[in-house]
Amino acid sequence: MTTLSRRDFLKMGGAAAAALAVGQFVPPSVAQAALATGQVNAQGDGEIATMCEMCVWRCGVLAKVRGGKVVKLDGNPDHPHSNGKLCPRGQAGLATTYDPDRVLSPLVRVGKRGEGKFREASWEEALDIVAWNMLEIKKKYGPEAMVFSSTHNLSQVQFENLLQAYGSPNYGTQRSLCFNAMIVANLMTYGMEEPGRSYEGVKYIILTGRNLAEAISNSETGTLIDAIDRGAKLVYIDPRFTKTAGKAAEWLPIRPGTDLALHLAFINVIISEKRYNAEFVAQYTTGFDELAASIGQYTPEWAAEKTGIPAETIRRIAQEFSDAAPNALAHNGWRTSNFVNSFQTERAITILNALVGNWGVTHLPAGGEESGALGKPPQPGYPRISALRLDGVPWKYPFVPLKLGVFQELRDNILKDDPYQAHGWFISRQNPAQSIPDRRKTLQAFAKMDFIATVDVIMNDTSWFSDVVLPEASYLERYDPLMPMGAKAFIRQPVIEPQGQAKSALWIFKQLGERLGLGDYFQYADEEDYLNQQLAPTGVSLEEVRAKGYAELPEGEAEVYKWNTPSGKIEIKSSTLEKAGFAAIPTWEEPPAPKSGEFYLLTGKDARQTQFATHNNLLLKKYDDEPRIWMNAKTASENGLVDDDLVEVTSEVGKIKVHLEVTQAIRPDCVYMTPGFGHLSMGLTTAYGLGASDSDLHISYTDPISGGQALSQTFVTVRKA
Repeated sequence: MTTLSRRDFLKMGGAAAAALAVGQFVPPSVAQAALATGQVNAQGDGEIATMCEMCVWRCGVLAKVRGGKVVKLDGNPDHPHSNGKLCPRGQAGLATTYDPDRVLSPLVRVGKRGEGKFREASWEEALDIVAWNMLEIKKKYGPEAMVFSSTHNLSQVQFENLLQAYGSPNYGTQRSLCFNAMIVANLMTYGMEEPGRSYEGVKYIILTGRNLAEAISNSETGTLIDAIDRGAKLVYIDPRFTKTAGKAAEWLPIRPGTDLALHLAFINVIISEKRYNAEFVAQYTTGFDELAASIGQYTPEWAAEKTGIPAETIRRIAQEFSDAAPNALAHNGWRTSNFVNSFQTERAITILNALVGNWGVTHLPAGGEESGALGKPPQPGYPRISALRLDGVPWKYPFVPLKLGVFQELRDNILKDDPYQAHGWFISRQNPAQSIPDRRKTLQAFAKMDFIATVDVIMNDTSWFSDVVLPEASYLERYDPLMPMGAKAFIRQPVIEPQGQAKSALWIFKQLGERLGLGDYFQYADEEDYLNQQLAPTGVSLEEVRAKGYAELPEGEAEVYKWNTPSGKIEIKSSTLEKAGFAAIPTWEEPPAPKSGEFYLLTGKDARQTQFATHNNLLLKKYDDEPRIWMNAKTASENGLVDDDLVEVTSEVGKIKVHLEVTQAIRPDCVYMTPGFGHLSMGLTTAYGLGASDSDLHISYTDPISGGQALSQTFVTVRKA
């Protein structure tokens, strides 16, 4: 095999795109299947239903195919996440499939890690290399020495199947970098991970920190905007004026880290003025008396000093919110202010909803994507795992669900060899080199590994530092497991043939599992057999699902008042937290603050990009702004800075250079960076060298209860470069 230089690597992708353009990859098997279900005609023209993967929301897509190529993507009106619409990322999805930088054959590293030297390999060789290294690590150090990590996706069930069958306890997910505080708070209060929300009939919404107008929850964003159009009042709490703030009736530019003080004051007003739903509280909650006895100190005047929001505004909003009940909703967001006190903030939000008795009106029982109506392949039980997890779950973080984990702690403990040394890392559809705070530490953790393998569609920053890269088919080229939603199970199906040698994750995990001696855990012949086993109990054929885009499922009745807590009620005072020695009722926790000359470093969603995965997409780049760091206009003037200045931004752990965006849309004590830029991989010709990475600046701070990462607790200095 010849060595692959960066130039050769880029030529390989470009050649693939050129071949596609002249029809070399006209898809016979996909075209025949689509022809059989009536989705395309004899010329290969038609419209095929599938699902998007430009973010984890997975909207329904109708892919327009002409001559075996995807030419347009539209929202599927039959899918509740799209309702006939697609966001900019979804519209641009075909540019990810046809990205000239796609990895289209297995690659094996031949140079130093991060040098970018790879050679092409066959699937047989690449899988053998991965399996041999995983077996060697297991034999020498035990299965716990192998770390597995993945971002939430439809094939994740088989990724988890692989790691559990292998016997490793070490599972890294993105959740602790996103919504651990919200999930654990809901578990402590309601006994469920996330209650549903209804905007039908809602009159008043308090939304804290979640920029829904630019978030990945497209269907919820649409229902929120519809509610505003019907007259609902939105109060938006965020240090930054986002697009969501632009839709709100009121924007509260709160001091970072003080969301908890604001919500404690809301609760104070509602209780002290007897504005709560006494009947609901008495029948369905526990701990109200203890809350009432402790809340008196948290007055609007007290909160005004902490938050920078006037006391009269705080009191009025609490009054308006309770007046609108039960058609009122305090949205639990995902991350609030990103401080270590965010867990107690989330707890306060759950209690605010309970006090006004909105359950069954705007707050609903948990939904989800689980369905007992679908089948699954048979398999034996998993081996018993006795080793501790590297991320401290549950021995250090007893309330964090195993499937969430604490990713930043996993990385840090790899560096510390605590409680043992890790030797291998298997990564699927994830980019920890970009996502985990303090990227310097992540690269050090990579350097400690004997072996790293990744599964992805492009050469992202993590793939760039890997030993073997396994090319996954894009979401327009593969099957994934069915996605149940209520009374329907939706399909992701190939609308074109996979380019090059790219394969589905279902195929990759099965092939690897068999080489690891774990074939009994992967009892499906191929992707279609897997889906047929899922559909077996329903009596619906795969052909019907392919043609329609979904299968009808029996829908169970939702129970409105059922909480899986020790008391069986909404726990205002959490008995679980109390037994563990934590504050059982939300209590003020003073956040750290920047020193003179420092700024809070904020991060957040952008409507045109998804976290760390879409920045090489040519269509999104075409319409995206050059990423710059936001600074308040008054602050910039005081520091002798002007728009588009190149500035040096420094934290305790890193230093970057980036251009400045001077704006009125942010507090004077804050700066903001859009995440996901500053890629290290030279295999990304569009994204490489574009902007800077906030992960180079963020410090790892972990909430001791939920394991959530406190991203905004990083403080920086900014000066002209």
